[in-house]
Amino acid sequence: MTGVLAGCSGDGPDGTLDDFLAGWRGGDLSKVGFVGADGGKIAASEVLQQIKTVSGDLAQQPLTVTAEGEPKTTGDDATSAVKLDWTLPGDAKWSYPSTVRLTKRNADGWRVVWEPTILHSDLESGNKLGVRRLAADRASILDAAGKPIVTPRTVITIGVEPQKVTDLAKLRTGLAAQFKKIGVTVDTANLGDRIKNADPQSFLELITLREPDYNKIRPGLQALDGTVFNKQQRPLAPSRVFARALLGTVDEATAEDLEKNPQTLVQGDTVGHGGLQQKYDATLRGTAGVSVVITGGTAETTEGEVAQPRELFKTAPVAGKPVKTTLDVPAQLAADQALAAEKQASSLVAIKVSDGSVLAVANGPEGGTVNTALTGKVAPGSTFKAVSAYGILQKKVATADTPVNCPKTAAVAGRSFKNSHDEALGSVPFHVDFAKSCNTAFVGLSGKLGADGLRSASEALGLGGTWDLGVDAFSGKLSPADTPTELAAATFGQGATAVSPLAMASATSAIARGQFKQPKLVTDPAPAAPAADGAKLDPAAVTALRTMMREVVTAGTATALRDVPGGAVHGKTGTAEFSENTEDTHSWFIGYQGEVAFAVMVQKGGAGSEAAVPVVKRFLQNLAKN
Repeated sequence: MTGVLAGCSGDGPDGTLDDFLAGWRGGDLSKVGFVGADGGKIAASEVLQQIKTVSGDLAQQPLTVTAEGEPKTTGDDATSAVKLDWTLPGDAKWSYPSTVRLTKRNADGWRVVWEPTILHSDLESGNKLGVRRLAADRASILDAAGKPIVTPRTVITIGVEPQKVTDLAKLRTGLAAQFKKIGVTVDTANLGDRIKNADPQSFLELITLREPDYNKIRPGLQALDGTVFNKQQRPLAPSRVFARALLGTVDEATAEDLEKNPQTLVQGDTVGHGGLQQKYDATLRGTAGVSVVITGGTAETTEGEVAQPRELFKTAPVAGKPVKTTLDVPAQLAADQALAAEKQASSLVAIKVSDGSVLAVANGPEGGTVNTALTGKVAPGSTFKAVSAYGILQKKVATADTPVNCPKTAAVAGRSFKNSHDEALGSVPFHVDFAKSCNTAFVGLSGKLGADGLRSASEALGLGGTWDLGVDAFSGKLSPADTPTELAAATFGQGATAVSPLAMASATSAIARGQFKQPKLVTDPAPAAPAADGAKLDPAAVTALRTMMREVVTAGTATALRDVPGGAVHGKTGTAEFSENTEDTHSWFIGYQGEVAFAVMVQKGGAGSEAAVPVVKRFLQNLAKN
């Protein structure tokens, strides 16, 4: 027994009870006297420690204890009904009645009879309150068909069994050769030490592969002495890189996650990191349940086994809610495959023309970690000529057949502009200037188009607006075009204009559709404030522009796309300068084929025809196969 014995308080039990409840709440019971169930005195500090011990896992949880009516007195003894209100982890509430006994036997005042049953009537000596967290099932991100993108898929874990290794050097060389065939590198430098220090029959894991990748090298791996394999199911997207930057990942909660969410996360929980998994983590994760149980003591079952903890209270877990997207699995796979060969950072966005649904969001290489496809802010280069051409046609600055001069250079307010490869076409119809991507022709028309005309055309195609797709997205920033030189540069996609691949894919779909519709990506939960549909585009201007975009493919800068499967392709190449300190340029292509509009950007890829067009060709070929 430790601590100082407190004196008795008050002439009636109600005063002692009030002091006890106030001291319990405040962590100071020095005003209260205590006895045990056997009548022996107990120090207040000892009672306080026992309350903490019996509270067990709930010791740090908020608790309110209140008296329910007046104490009932019978001679030297009294009882009082009290109510305990716990706030459990996850903000669950647990309320229940209990009883506090008081006595003034062999004393000159009232004392509280300390016993574990004060915390709960079912508690006995040696018991504690325990908390069991009941995990909720994490929901899936769904594709356009309402099917989970991440589903159980077969994987093979490749390992080594030490007792089966006959030639370590040969094994390491063989493993490296096989993994190289599928573009995978596995560090086996310390494999010798691992084998030496392991049990002869143990499984030393090297790498886990999806079954299709494993099957490509299965015969070669199985021929190596020492290799062993473990086949299992894991929740995975259709491919390793499938919309990776958009979807994000689900991983074990980090220390930072736990610190930010102490009431909802515990060690071992999984949490969304990046992309949709992080943005909608609370929705997908659901709400964990909680169970309060009695632990401790020496209770045994009749079979002599230790009894299972007895449950006192439970809130059932609430499963997460799915997040539905417009992603189309075949289109996404085609986009990812199209970027797979690119060594430079690259992006591809595909949109369904009829309703603006985003079909694919791809970033390369390897799926990317930054979602440049949606949030990049880069110059559009000559792809922006499709925007300014719409303005030129709509304002009747020129028709598709109007002769427009295309000199090698053009000067505006002392600044010289030139064409790629110093090309000069002379005076040719405007549609030829467009198909051959003549900068100087657009520079010559910029003054007649004007800053207002350029902005009006851009806004008609949805650029620079306020969008809500349910995920971060950049709709573009329009150049002020407030000087003759800035206007000239902006007219062919340089200057202060900045766009994302999504923004240009959306503008292209507006041209194909004849009206701007904000792209849509997350459909449930529905975005709060999507942009309204734009006005119908000028029929004559947009019809002429479509014909001009077709000529880019049939006789212009993108003839490599003339014979791709799937039908006629309309588009525009682009080469975007992004810094005065380098000659590197971003490679662009925007276009549409039937119901699919798209934009491709390859960073530092050179001219549009050099990098972006081959990506588009692979995309459309893959799309036709899938």
